[in-house]
This record gives sequence, structure tokens and C-alpha cells, in this order.
Amino acid sequence: MIDLSEQQQRDFEAAAFRRLVAHMRERSDVQNIELMNMAGFCRNCLANWYRDAAEGEGVALTKEDAREIIYGMPYGEWQAANQTEVSDITKTTFALTRPKDH
Repeated sequence: MIDLSEQQQRDFEAAAFRRLVAHMRERSDVQNIELMNMAGFCRNCLANWYRDAAEGEGVALTKEDAREIIYGMPYGEWQAANQTEVSDITKTTFALTRPKDH
């Protein structure tokens, strides 16, 4: 494995995170429940992890603040513009496989 400095590792992780967030913003056609079913996490999970990291450094973020950072807009606006009804199969899959913290 390549030997990276802590600064390089942090910079590369931050760049990958920004790219992931940009990609998820572009793919608003993919619903959170579909992400959960396929990958085990969704945009809301990412917002929660972001908030946890901030709080770990003593920065208080509300759930809404963290979601706005990830979604690029208030969560309610994103829902109104992008959230669609999902199939019963998708809902059943989620109910059977969802992590305990959801």
C-alpha cells in the first residue's frame, strides 16, 4: 500500500467525499430507499455521518443543516422536487433488510 501523509490522506478523502456528494445530487432519480436496499446507506445516512463528525469536533449542526449540506438544498425542497412513490417490492425489501438504526 502506498505511504501517504495524513494531510494527503485527508485531502484525498475530502475530494472523494465531495465527488460522492456531487454524484448523489446529480442522481436525484435514485431514491433513498433504493440506495438503502442496494448499498445499505442513503443521503440521510451521509448527512448523519457528517453531523456526527462535526459534533465530534465540537461543532453543533442540526439534522436539517446536515441534510442541506448533503442535498444542496433544504430537505423538504428536495423531497418535493425529487421524491417519488416506490413499489411495494422496494418497500418490502427495505423492511426486511434495513439497518437497525433506520
